[in-house]
Amino acid sequence: MLVVAGHFRIPAARLDEARPVMQAVVSATLEEPGCLAYSYAEDVAEPGLFRVSEIWEDQASLSRHFATPHMQHWTNVRDRLGFCDREITVYSVSDFERL
Repeated sequence: MLVVAGHFRIPAARLDEARPVMQAVVSATLEEPGCLAYSYAEDVAEPGLFRVSEIWEDQASLSRHFATPHMQHWTNVRDRLGFCDREITVYSVSDFERL
């Protein structure tokens, strides 16, 4: 199992344009085989700072995710919106229990 955690920024002036695209990519990703959790959460203290949280069954599922049309669309749009400061870490988890 893989746990993905990190953050990225979108300029505050572009958030109204970014939110529908982010909502679409999150919704589509949650339907992907192997995706157990996927979310973007805006930091309440810093508009435009989004926390990323994902859980994937395996590397193959995560790799397929990057090739999906909705992820390709998000990648293209986010660059035009000023997407920056991306820091993402992938953790391999051998024992996972939800509390």
